[in-house]
Amino acid sequence: MSEKPKVAFYWCAACGGCDEAVVDLAEGILDVVAAVDIVLWPVAMDFKKADIEARPDKSILVSFINGSIRSSEQVEWVRLLRKKSQLVISFGTCAGGGGIPALANEFSREEILKYVYETCPSNVNESKVRPGPTPVAHNGDGSALTLPELHEQVRSLDQVVAVDYYLPGCPPTPKIIAAAVGALLSGKMPPPGTVLSPDKALCDECRRKDSKPADLSLAEFKRPHQMHIDPEKCLLAQGLLCMGGSTRSGCEALCPEGNMPCTGCFGPTSRVRDKGAKVVSAILSNIAADEPEAIDKILDTFPDPVGTLYRYGFSKAMLRRKQDD
Repeated sequence: MSEKPKVAFYWCAACGGCDEAVVDLAEGILDVVAAVDIVLWPVAMDFKKADIEARPDKSILVSFINGSIRSSEQVEWVRLLRKKSQLVISFGTCAGGGGIPALANEFSREEILKYVYETCPSNVNESKVRPGPTPVAHNGDGSALTLPELHEQVRSLDQVVAVDYYLPGCPPTPKIIAAAVGALLSGKMPPPGTVLSPDKALCDECRRKDSKPADLSLAEFKRPHQMHIDPEKCLLAQGLLCMGGSTRSGCEALCPEGNMPCTGCFGPTSRVRDKGAKVVSAILSNIAADEPEAIDKILDTFPDPVGTLYRYGFSKAMLRRKQDD
């Protein structure tokens, strides 16, 4: 009987939703467990780093790594898994483009630490103590206890190690996870570097697409809680900032089906170089005003531009943190 292929799951800077998505395979997870030998999954099983270090190089068929990279510990782990794995899959949007954690790149590490540990109104920290990598205590055996170092920037997985394939989504849907696992086990994988999701815009699979006007004329941007959303009409035509036109399909339009605008979690198609710039070009250029004052009035209804335009991919944005004088 041949040995089952070895598979690893690892969680970096993320919310845990990607690991939940694996569980969401429901009874299908039993088929996965029967077909592979899981050698690392910290969120579900008690494996140690030493177990992975002791494994021969390339002995793991594939490592599914979710979350963005922010700390020295995460860098150590992903480099270790890259060394021990034949394939590395960027699992979910945080690994693929930085995700929500990458919005921290709007600020320097010093700004973040100063606010969180010193100036935040809920803090009482008169001595201004901060966590750091230097020894802060001793374990029971007398060894020094150290903490990971927080890096200056939040990076995507492929900005730290080579990635073979990408599974997009916040989180990836059970359907595309099952398809990816099936392709791996059959050995019928596409060329390296492929995003394992259709390379077309989400609008193409949205049932509301026939009601999308050819020419938009946006007089204001509305938020879902400010209106009654027509469940049949194009969300963008209703004044909601729906990102479906610049977002890769594959999620089965779950948010529009739930009467909510797409927020862009599956990332851009291969034809989009910068997702935020694409939205500016495709949507914000269609505001119904010509005079600067009127334009500004409409843009005032568009809250948090960076958090909206780069919600999931700020690590790969062409525009980075603003430079203060």
